[in-house]
Amino acid sequence: MNTRTGPRINQIIITPIAIVDPPLLNAAGLHAPYALRTIVEIITDDNISGISEIPGTAAIDASLNESRELLIGRDVFQLNEIRQVLVNRFGTESAAQRGEAPWDQRKLVHIFSAIEVACLDIIGKVTGRPVVDLLGGKMRDRVPFSAYLFYKYEGAGGPLAFGTDPAAQGWAAARQASALNPTEIVAQAKAMCAEFGFQSIKLKGGVFEPQQEVDAMFALYEAFGPDVPLRVDPNALWTVETAIKHGRQMEPILEYLEDPVRGQKNMAEVRKAIKTPLATNMCTTSFEDIPASIAVGSEDIILSDHHFWGGLRASMTLSGICETFGRGLSMHSNSHLGISLAAMVHLGAALPQVPYALDTHYPWQSDEIITAGRFTFEEGAVLVPQEPGLGVELDREALARLHQNYLTCGLTKRDDEIEMQKVQPGWKFQSVRW
Repeated sequence: MNTRTGPRINQIIITPIAIVDPPLLNAAGLHAPYALRTIVEIITDDNISGISEIPGTAAIDASLNESRELLIGRDVFQLNEIRQVLVNRFGTESAAQRGEAPWDQRKLVHIFSAIEVACLDIIGKVTGRPVVDLLGGKMRDRVPFSAYLFYKYEGAGGPLAFGTDPAAQGWAAARQASALNPTEIVAQAKAMCAEFGFQSIKLKGGVFEPQQEVDAMFALYEAFGPDVPLRVDPNALWTVETAIKHGRQMEPILEYLEDPVRGQKNMAEVRKAIKTPLATNMCTTSFEDIPASIAVGSEDIILSDHHFWGGLRASMTLSGICETFGRGLSMHSNSHLGISLAAMVHLGAALPQVPYALDTHYPWQSDEIITAGRFTFEEGAVLVPQEPGLGVELDREALARLHQNYLTCGLTKRDDEIEMQKVQPGWKFQSVRW
């Protein structure tokens, strides 16, 4: 019997941070001036460090702290055992716990994805291999991403929540400009694509009356032409009737339509009525959801997110399931920094196929927490890191500064409804609005 063991977990350091986020609009309301992330660092008994980044909430941070006592002394290579230990403490979560919010707040998937990515970073350093090789190997050298447009108020986020820096130029200026109509959305798209070279474009909808958002999509089509794939995400705020009406209207111009309605049965009804492929990160969000998804035919494309699906290896499992059942696979995004982006790139490089450019909020973030500085996009794509592990290292000065932001800003969770009420008193989130 092989009795060899790998490096063991000696320390788990959990640091909540707050990063500057502009006043972006979405179905749930308005982004706060800061977005919360949590940085996890695992240090082994032989002083090897691995890092990860997840969406931050005080509740998930508390559970991460609780997990420390369970994981100290565990072999970082034994990820199946580590996951089972966490399941035994926190339990598995049902799809119903995903809730109606446009973002995922389940604990177990966040905790394990944070631990797993940090462990894979360590395993890569121990073996001298990049994380992509631990996922089965690199299928591409560059991973393509899509421009991610938002309706927004004027403002840069952080101390300039609704203010602007008059010295800003190029994308930095466009990032703080208002975008509340089709003309301004096109201007935002042109600036973002000029800066990052994106070859496809997504608009976060669910903000205005549907026809206004349809008009914005046609304005983008007119500005960029038929060779730039377009997609729009109303965040499930439309009724079936609205989705069919406007889905048919946009059939000539869309690559795919993301979450026009809420629930698998409603998605299936829309899918039967229009020719455009449907994508989701809201109605099929866990392995538990997949049998019903296949049975009713609710979507064509699943938008994975390793933070929400339980890690990088689980996302590779999802890829195999999608291939088996004829589903496309792409990637969902949230307001993130370079550690998450590195993990996304390694995963995107390992996937057998990437027929759709992945989502990223990265252009909207101005902060960074890795020593090499911000990632560079070439023609909308990111080169896969070749160094062992994730290929990025923690900038400790930036970590301290962004942790101080967290302590100062007073936020403990994301609540876009409350932020919207500061601008529009009495505004309420509605799970179906039009």
